[in-house]
Amino acid sequence: MSSLISAVSWVRRGVATQHPGRYVLDDKELERVSALSRIQLEDARVELERAHEAAKSMGLGAEGDEADDAAEENEEDWVDEDEDAMDVDSETKPKKRNPDDLTEYNLDDYDNDVKTTADGPFSNIKGLTYYRDNEQDPYITLKEDEADDEREELEVLPTDNLLVVAKTEDEISQLEIYVYDESQENLYVHHDLMLPNFPLCLEWLDFPPAAAGSSTDASTAAFGNYIAVGTLDPEIEVWSVDTLEAMYPASILGRPDETKAHIPTPLGTGKKKRKKNKHRAATAGHHVDAVLALSWNKTARNLLASGSADRTVKLWDLSRDPSINGEGGGAIRSFDLHTDKVQAVRWNEHNPSVLLTGSYDRTVRTFDSRSPDGGVGAVVGSDVEALRWDPWEESGFYVSLENGLILNFDVRTLPSDLSQPSPAKFTLSAHDGAASALDINPHIRGCIATGGNDKLVKVWNVVDADDGKRSVSLVTSRDLGVGKVFSTVFSPDDPLTLAAAGSKAKLQIWDVAANFGARKAFGAKLREAGRVLREREEGDNKGGVVGIVDDNEESDEGDD
Repeated sequence: MSSLISAVSWVRRGVATQHPGRYVLDDKELERVSALSRIQLEDARVELERAHEAAKSMGLGAEGDEADDAAEENEEDWVDEDEDAMDVDSETKPKKRNPDDLTEYNLDDYDNDVKTTADGPFSNIKGLTYYRDNEQDPYITLKEDEADDEREELEVLPTDNLLVVAKTEDEISQLEIYVYDESQENLYVHHDLMLPNFPLCLEWLDFPPAAAGSSTDASTAAFGNYIAVGTLDPEIEVWSVDTLEAMYPASILGRPDETKAHIPTPLGTGKKKRKKNKHRAATAGHHVDAVLALSWNKTARNLLASGSADRTVKLWDLSRDPSINGEGGGAIRSFDLHTDKVQAVRWNEHNPSVLLTGSYDRTVRTFDSRSPDGGVGAVVGSDVEALRWDPWEESGFYVSLENGLILNFDVRTLPSDLSQPSPAKFTLSAHDGAASALDINPHIRGCIATGGNDKLVKVWNVVDADDGKRSVSLVTSRDLGVGKVFSTVFSPDDPLTLAAAGSKAKLQIWDVAANFGARKAFGAKLREAGRVLREREEGDNKGGVVGIVDDNEESDEGDD
């Protein structure tokens, strides 16, 4: 897959700065980047040498000094390509010029006055033209109104939502920040941020991370607009969403010591080499493999949890100096609860010290981060794709699996010993193939959305019966044209608006309320919650779907 969107995150209205600022690379910023990256000239030399040795041992060919020697041997054969370039374009030799012929300079009229239409105090000086304002000067290309126009174009209104999208296209990874105006049904890209590696997960947070060389008081920290990104690299990057053209993140969590390079580890000796890399030895201070899951604690705003392919779950304090190694820096806690990759991590909003984790070892665990040994869990029978706590029940959570099932559990019924049975409250066969996306509506009780490899986004209604049992019914299902669905997320502001994206690198906004069945199923629940549902006609705006039309796609539709 060369082009896809792996994750989507909403930013609620009124959070973003109305006029985002531009990135300034001054001496102060250079010092911060140097401290944050921990890469000096000598460290970079050591890192290159280690990478070179690793490449040689893995049989990747000549690099470094060997490649330089090969280049030096051919330096004498280099030719200046521009030396005789014009000789190719002319078939006849140019006529020789007489050095005594000065007619081309028109020296006879040199003293004559030159007529000019310019006015002003300098109009009588030859060769100098004076203009009344900058609008008449052809040499001033940036007019005064252009800066105001740009400021207006980049303005984010308090009624706008932002969406942060982790996108990879043509092997280039970036964060695309979209603006969505719900009243005008308008969606467009506002700006983007380049990423060093393939993004796997996103988590929005309002806590400003501590800068390199300093710490932040978590109790008095201001609010901001930041996005944490997990990639194939072991580090976690935290970017400011309100900064345009940023070249470096606001913080990097888990960067190892300055001489430790992220280089491939050769396996085996001689001609026989294994195809798969062995697991790197896990450490307590930082991840050693890709970061697959992130979860921000909305109550303890300085805490961020992460799950990794190194089979560990780590807890980070955003108020601590990210540039410190060893004692006083890195992750504040590390949990080794799983035997395979940790795919999902979620904090419980009702009980902010409780974590829920899911893994490729086909188990889910929930525990108090202050005493992880006393947790409970369940065997789910397939790889975990996504987890969500039920915002309407403190002890309930949902799990989506690689086999297409959706499970609902109650923590109070789970055993501490995984060898004991742990039945789910209900099991839903949601998709053909992996159920890779899952979200619970924060505005409507019992409304869940799922997405899968069958390219469908489905909305379900969960109803509690009088006898205590639950019934689940499909409200609506739709192929939004995003390919295999990797992310479905409900809007934090609109009750029945969700964003979906997937393998076609396309973001779509779906107003589910445009569907009559959805209005019928959730109308009573919305009225109970005190929310008003704005009705729309199903024929309007392609059934409530808002997206950005690709030029190639539009031309293909015209041909059909």
